[in-house]
Amino acid sequence: MKFVLRPQHIVSMGGYIVEWDFPYRNVIVVNPTLEPIKIQVPLFEESWIEETRQLGVEVTPLTEEDNYLSNFRKAKAKLEKLKSNHL
Repeated sequence: MKFVLRPQHIVSMGGYIVEWDFPYRNVIVVNPTLEPIKIQVPLFEESWIEETRQLGVEVTPLTEEDNYLSNFRKAKAKLEKLKSNHL
């Protein structure tokens, strides 16, 4: 199944992780491009991260020790800065 990530949009993929042994509890994905990008869901294997990065999106995997809100805010601020530069 595919998920369309809108241009210059950020999404949290935690709800799409379906494997107990997946090494991350959440993954933040940012599409910095001006084009929609289709990404594969659900997340089964760690190789999904590199495959998705090759599509041109920024992927931030989060472990149990990582602060989700802090990482999401950083990614969102970076995206907002990028958006303001495109105006």
